[in-house]
Parts: sequence; structure tokens; C-alpha cells
Amino acid sequence: MNSKTLQVGPKTAEAMNAFQSEIDAIGSEVRQNLGERDARYIRGILRLVRGTEIAGRALLMLGWFPPTFLLGIGLLGISKIIENMELGHNVMHGQFNWMNDPRFQGATYDWDNVCPASGWRHTHNFVHHTYTNVVGVDRDFGYGLMRLSSELRWRWFYHPFQFAYMLLMMVLFEWFVAVHEIQTDKLFTGRLAFDDIRPQWENIKAKATQRFKKEYVFLPLLGALLALPFGMSMEVGMSVMAGNFISGVIRNVWAAAVIFCGHFTDGIYIFHRDSIKNETRGQWYLRQILGSSNFHGSKLLHLLSGNLSHQIEHHLFPGLPANRYSDIAPKVREVCAKYAIPYNTGSFAWQLMTMFKRVIRYSLPGGPKEVAHFEVEPILYEQN
Repeated sequence: MNSKTLQVGPKTAEAMNAFQSEIDAIGSEVRQNLGERDARYIRGILRLVRGTEIAGRALLMLGWFPPTFLLGIGLLGISKIIENMELGHNVMHGQFNWMNDPRFQGATYDWDNVCPASGWRHTHNFVHHTYTNVVGVDRDFGYGLMRLSSELRWRWFYHPFQFAYMLLMMVLFEWFVAVHEIQTDKLFTGRLAFDDIRPQWENIKAKATQRFKKEYVFLPLLGALLALPFGMSMEVGMSVMAGNFISGVIRNVWAAAVIFCGHFTDGIYIFHRDSIKNETRGQWYLRQILGSSNFHGSKLLHLLSGNLSHQIEHHLFPGLPANRYSDIAPKVREVCAKYAIPYNTGSFAWQLMTMFKRVIRYSLPGGPKEVAHFEVEPILYEQN
């Protein structure tokens, strides 16, 4: 494989410090202006989640009648998407802790997902956001299943099938994310013993059991009981169970697509472990920008993506309310242009296509590699 050395972004320590100051200033301006606008927004999101859930579940109680069944699935799927993406994910980042409202506290919020909130806060909020795209450290880069870089060893008995694994992961995304914390790859290869991950496994089992009882036992039984006077218990019970399952799959596929489009597209950079030694705040900012990708679209698309359509801004400021990302994105892009930093964005369809392309390309041996660096710290840039 051919490689060449590139310069990315600020070329001197003075320029890096100036870049850091400009990014700092963008975040500081938002923090100083947090207030009722943001509080109204997140309270409105909570009402939207609850309203669509109640409406969706009520419609599923009417049985298999196609218009109500399909509308019920759609509304419940939208509720689950918004709850996970715009409410749960962002609240668990602590974006609304300043409100002192117990409903929106990052340390205590628990989302509608089989993945325990405590595990997510560690593997995602801490590990992923601290070590974004650092090979061998950021476990979210490929989730331990997919080879997405030529720096990762190709295994003939596994990686040729990774596109199929990815599709399965998308359908069952919440379950894959739940077990991601326990590092099953290390468990199966003997690098970890079951006793090492027993506490995390118990949390996953408890959360999954809770969710299973709600979605596939309690609510179907409730529907069956309510329909008993009309002689439709079995029909309604099965309708509720099927609707809950399909809406969950809709949420899983959408969430996976959004997250993958923010991390696995063409044009993202990956980093050696050595590249983060003695990393400055400015270099950390630069790594977040280079390791992330955005997609543009309508306000509805931003809402349904939890504003992770602005993944670059989210990685720069994970603690800022996500509803502010669209405001600061032009400012971040302007700073990137000033310092010759690539700002990876495109339509959702385009980013999704390049993500699929990347997964397929690295299911085969090899892969193109270019070595780049800012200052003296080496990083890797993958261009397919």
C-alpha cells in the first residue's frame, strides 16, 4: 500500500492555539445563552414522545384493521426514534442538567432501549467521545464486528461476510449495543472471562427482561383483556405484540443508519494510539472534526436524527443542547475553512451510500491507506 504524509489543519502551535480559541468561543457563546428557549424545546420533545407513544399504542389496540394498525406502528416507531435519538441520547449526555429538572438529568435518565443507560454512558459518552476513531481504543469504530480500515487485520473466516452482519446489526441494533459493553469479541477469544463481565451482564439481563415484559407480555395482555368483551382478545393481543416488534425494528434500523452515517463514511480519518499522546485541546477538537461526518436535510430529518445530522458539532460539544447545533454549524464550518480543515458533509442518501461502500470495500483484504498528521502526531486517512 502506498502512503504519503499530509498536513491537515493548523500548521504551527500558534495556529493550533488560535484554532482552539475560536472553537472554544463558539461553545462559550452558546453556554452563556442557554435558557427558556432550550427548556421549552426539550419539554416539547418529551410531550411529543409521550403523545405519539400513547396514540400509537392506542391504535394498535384496535387489532389488525390495516389503517389503524399501520398508523399505530408508524406513530409508535416515531415515538421510539425521537425518544432514543433526540431525548434519551442527548439528555444522557447531560445537555439539560442545567435545568435542574429531574426528568432531564443525564446521570439518572433511562431510555426506552434494552441497552442499560449506565453502560451507554460509559462506552459511548466516555470511551467513544474521548477516543473518537482511535484504532484499538474506540470500540464504537466498527463495534468489534466490522473491519472499516486497512489498519485492522483482515480475517478470511469472518470479514467477507461483514455486510450481512451489518444488516443484521441494524435490525437488532439496540441488542447489539447492549452487549457491546461486555466486549463479546474478547470473551469469545478468551481474553476475558465471564466473571470479568458478570456485573454488566446482570444489568443487561435486568434491562432486557424489563423491556420484554412490557412490550411482549404486559401490553399485549392488556390489549387482550380490553378486547375481551368484543371477542377479539387473540387478535388484539397479537396486533399489539407485532406492532411493538415492528416499531422497534423501525427505530433500530433508523438509529443505526444515522449513527453509521456520522462515523463510517468516506472521508473520515482514523488515528493511531500514539496520535493522542500529549494531545492538546485544540488537537482533540481537530480529531473530532476529522473523525466525524454530517448530513444535511430538512428540520424533520434533523429532529428524527436527534440532530446527529450535525455529528461534527456534537463531537465538538457533546454537552451542548443538540437543538443548538444547527445554529453553530455555519460558524464551525467557517473556522474549518479558515484553517483548511476538511468538513465532511453531504446528503443523507450520499453518506449512507458511502458508508455501505466502506463496509463492502473493507470486507476484502487490504485497502487504500494515506498517512497524515497534524504537528508531529500521526493519524490515518482512509479514502476509498
